[in-house]
Amino acid sequence: MRTARPFRRTVVAFAAAGLLLSGCSTDTRDRPDDLRSPSDRTASTVLPVLEALPEDINEDLQPYYEQRLSWRDCGVAGFQCATLAAPLDYDDVQPAEDVQLAVARVRATTPGERIGSLLVNPGGPGASAIDYLQGYAGTGFPQEVRARYDMVAMDPRGTGRSEPVECLTDEEMDEFTQVDRTPDNDREIEELVTAFEEFAQSCQERSGPLLEHISTVESARDLDLLRALLGDEQLHFYGASYGTYLGATYAGLFPSRVGRLVLDAGIDPRLTTLETDREQAGGFETAFRSFAEDCAGQPACPLGHDGPDEASERLRALFEQLDENPLPTKDDRPLTESLATSGVAQAMYSPHLWQNLRVALTAALDDSDGTQLLALSDAYHDREEDGSYGSIMFAFPAISCLDNPAALDTPQDVRGELASFEEASPTFGRDFAWATLLCAAWPVEPVGGPRSIEAEGAADILVIGTTRDPATPYAWSVGLAEQLESGVLLTYEGDGHGAYNASPCIDAAVGTYLLDGVTPEDGTTCD
Repeated sequence: MRTARPFRRTVVAFAAAGLLLSGCSTDTRDRPDDLRSPSDRTASTVLPVLEALPEDINEDLQPYYEQRLSWRDCGVAGFQCATLAAPLDYDDVQPAEDVQLAVARVRATTPGERIGSLLVNPGGPGASAIDYLQGYAGTGFPQEVRARYDMVAMDPRGTGRSEPVECLTDEEMDEFTQVDRTPDNDREIEELVTAFEEFAQSCQERSGPLLEHISTVESARDLDLLRALLGDEQLHFYGASYGTYLGATYAGLFPSRVGRLVLDAGIDPRLTTLETDREQAGGFETAFRSFAEDCAGQPACPLGHDGPDEASERLRALFEQLDENPLPTKDDRPLTESLATSGVAQAMYSPHLWQNLRVALTAALDDSDGTQLLALSDAYHDREEDGSYGSIMFAFPAISCLDNPAALDTPQDVRGELASFEEASPTFGRDFAWATLLCAAWPVEPVGGPRSIEAEGAADILVIGTTRDPATPYAWSVGLAEQLESGVLLTYEGDGHGAYNASPCIDAAVGTYLLDGVTPEDGTTCD
């Protein structure tokens, strides 16, 4: 969707607590094929294992571990902020090139019973952890957790307030988001490829050497710096979506320093980018079918009452109509096919947005008004009402394309895989397939690739997967838990991206783990 690996920020999914009653059970992970672990499908592939770093701190890095954080008032009630210096290149430390990383915290409300610091990351990659902390995590975590932990966030390098990646101007971004992402002929393919190349070139021109040093491995090493400067012997961490990849990478690099790690909506680092993109398309299809079934049970459903297949056909017909004739909106931007697709995708992240989508689709189909679908699309693209864009739209591809090679390199490659993408997702597959070419245009060579993270010797790590998660399919959480030597899988039978704060059963298990260090039985299911 947004790019080749669209792990959408998860703030929306956590903005409102779920109201459904939930219960827990245990199982043996016997799942249908589409919920199986990726290792079941790639068992013959031998992958490298992420190796732990030496426990002794390198002499060049010692000054960074000995710096002191100067905390100041953030201007947001109860929060303090500081700045952390980290080497741009951990393998070639040059203090003159240091990156400055923004940190925020809110102190434990019961200092005498404090366990330590709980670092949070909402995903992306590229979402601001500080915005998440100040907007939700500082108050949204249970009172019992906030009483015993300092809640802490650091914007990863290249994101938010931490020297963010810069690319297109706001006006150029408006044009970029309207480019046809499902080209029908050679001219449209050339226009899409050119848009991707211009996007990538703008990032290189405006961000420079930073683009080469915003990998997840480097951000995980930054986390260890922050852990030490906070005075904690172990890292306690809550990460969602991409945050699970960051947290798992930390565990692989520093297994002896793992404290209580909650990895919600897991990513399996063993998958190739092609597998990731195609399976994520399938995840959005699963979520859409769940939405369609819910919609069919409503008195007025703009996609009909005959089930997901009919709903998908009607939605694709709308997309085709918009491809030829974009709808007017109350903005000066018409609703194009690409913007509409992003708007529908945005609503898949949380069932709380399904009503918004029904209303938006009704307006588009019955009144030829694209305003509300455009609003959902703007939320997906992190576009504010004043027309400005947040940094996630730039940081996301910059980090993703640095971490892993492109899924497909040429339009010919995409054509060869279109059928497999459309099989995975009749609704979104073509969009996902063509979006892979952004990383093919990226100006910086990737530094990583598929690998296993075992984190041998780490304390128990809690991995949570949601069975109908759109952006991180459930099988990825199964795969992440099974490859981590100490991984414990907790399953939420439900909808939405991320399970914490969507189920009292999940919330109770996470609370027990964070407060007492006790995990649920491996394979426990909440519904």
